[in-house]
Amino acid sequence: MPKIVAERSDVIPSLAEIFREFGFDGASLSTITEKTGLGKGSLYHFFPGGKEEMAAAVLGEIDQWFATKVFEPLRSADDPRSAVANMCQSVSEYFRSGRRVCIVGAFALDNVRNKFSDQVRDYFTEWRSALTEAIEKAGCSHQDALAIAEETVVAVQGALVLARALDEPEVFERTLDRVQSRLVAATQGGDQR
Repeated sequence: MPKIVAERSDVIPSLAEIFREFGFDGASLSTITEKTGLGKGSLYHFFPGGKEEMAAAVLGEIDQWFATKVFEPLRSADDPRSAVANMCQSVSEYFRSGRRVCIVGAFALDNVRNKFSDQVRDYFTEWRSALTEAIEKAGCSHQDALAIAEETVVAVQGALVLARALDEPEVFERTLDRVQSRLVAATQGGDQR
């Protein structure tokens, strides 16, 4: 019997896990109905634009989470060292210590990227920008802060891929520890290259 969901937002976490597991193309409507427990009518009621609208809603939810938990705290923090430590903690929790796929990263690499190019680009741009601002507050030049921010985002995303490929989530945690050490050094009054 199909499940009853009162709000569109109630189904978004399930959709996110489906896209993580199957990707955009692999998440057929039959898979989505099976995994969410919702009938096609309910899904189209909440998402008249179909699977594309579902994926856009998931990306929007991810964007909101990162804006609240990562980007804004980096931008508004008086203490950049605390801000980068909190960012690392939040990222570790969100990606479940390397056990959770980054949907935005997966979409960036997939042929679906063009459908969601603005959301994919904005996620990475915002992360890089917010982290650059926090590092600059600590005394790094803009150029050095930007380089460190880019290297950080690359390291986090690459560690997620490698942890998943090797089925070794510890790779993600080790990388995040190194990233945090680098960020702490950079926020102690300038770049420590």
